[in-house]
Amino acid sequence: MPAKFKMSKKGVGQLLKSRMIQADMLHRAELIEDLAALIAPVGSPPDPHPGLYKGSFEVTTTSRGGRRKDRATATVSNTAPHAAHVEFGTERMQAHHILLRAAQAGGG
Repeated sequence: MPAKFKMSKKGVGQLLKSRMIQADMLHRAELIEDLAALIAPVGSPPDPHPGLYKGSFEVTTTSRGGRRKDRATATVSNTAPHAAHVEFGTERMQAHHILLRAAQAGGG
């Protein structure tokens, strides 16, 4: 006799917010953070803050993430003032896409 399964929307919702899922999201984000720091460029003279971008990655996690605030999420970000310029580039600097590349390669 085949096993039967009845999905519970409430149960799935509880699972998506659970500490277990939040811990997994944190682990994946930390892998991405490590890879991003590894491939991050470090400025050379005349850069007034060499290594600032490389040392400014951080991970945050919550059980109230997502568009509907109904699931565990983790976020990798960079707090350096010039982080957007490094990621997306400017008219004088090529885009490095550090977080994009790390997210595409990392996370398990």
